[in-house]
Amino acid sequence: MGLLSALYGMGLSCKKYYCRNPRRLPAKVISIGNLTLGGTGKTPAVIAVAQEAKERGHAPCILTRGYWGKTKGTGFVSRGEGPLMGTVEAGDEASIMAETLRNIPVVKGKDRYKAGLYAINNLFAARSGEGPPFTPAKTGPLFILDDGYQHWKLQRDADVLLIDGTNPFGNGKLFPEGIMREPFSAIRRAHIIVITKADNVIQERISAITDKVREYNREAPLYTAFHKPSGLIQSSGAIEGIERLVDRSIYAFSGIANPSYFQETLSATGARVAGMRNFRDHHRYSQKDMDKIKSDAAGSDIITTEKDLVKLRELNTPENLFALKIDFTVDDDFYTTLFKIISPQGRVYRLDNKIDNIFIL
Repeated sequence: MGLLSALYGMGLSCKKYYCRNPRRLPAKVISIGNLTLGGTGKTPAVIAVAQEAKERGHAPCILTRGYWGKTKGTGFVSRGEGPLMGTVEAGDEASIMAETLRNIPVVKGKDRYKAGLYAINNLFAARSGEGPPFTPAKTGPLFILDDGYQHWKLQRDADVLLIDGTNPFGNGKLFPEGIMREPFSAIRRAHIIVITKADNVIQERISAITDKVREYNREAPLYTAFHKPSGLIQSSGAIEGIERLVDRSIYAFSGIANPSYFQETLSATGARVAGMRNFRDHHRYSQKDMDKIKSDAAGSDIITTEKDLVKLRELNTPENLFALKIDFTVDDDFYTTLFKIISPQGRVYRLDNKIDNIFIL
């Protein structure tokens, strides 16, 4: 381990020691996160779990840090009826969830415990004032932590660990020498493990990832998930069929952690990617950026990601600009297992709730 990664590891150890006595909300908590920097498909997974929870009679509420959002403190990104903050205030992923989910609140706050109490006091307590038709389930609220695997201040009932099938662990080193946010030993904490983007990798890679996971966690159920294109979202929010892309020349751009995966996904739809521009992750677009993209596209349909589209609302965008809508698809047994774990009779798959020492590699 190099000096910088060792310093990062020491910082993690100090943080874990500080968080050694996590607080518990008076509600069930599901955490969805990963071990690496970059996109593993957390946002589509959080949206899918929240929607499934709603269908099963729960009253889900998403708690998110709202990375890159400038608003401080705790507040509603959405009460369940659309965004109450812009992307600058809320952050990219929080804005996507607020735009996509209906009757499912999204609360932004660095301290997820305080964010959960805020939601309980403002949504789940007896209601008599104004607000959306929000009806708490008989079992009470169900909180879903967006990117919560490293949020050790809060106890959870289920930890879902996502592993990117296209780039699971990078070089296996801790940041900044690699993309690992924690060492491999942290896999032990997971209740459920999901290998995402499995549609873009061969079975041998899935097997290799599975073998690595089983070195550290032999109990947690393991699933594979697919991130499937399901439509094209216009700036207005209207959705057009994905078949529009078949054998069509397009121009694409994105500001995400894994642009090559985006390009591969576009090609898999039957589109011909004639040009592509990659910005840094979480890039804030200007009108100059948009005008240059329009010029480079030369009349072709322009395709971007949902994460990027939410940041373009206040710009003058062409009518032929679309975002590729991605759905998180996983075996139904994943949901059965997850909601069984958080039920009163649910089985706990890990033996304890300890946070592994950072230096156990």
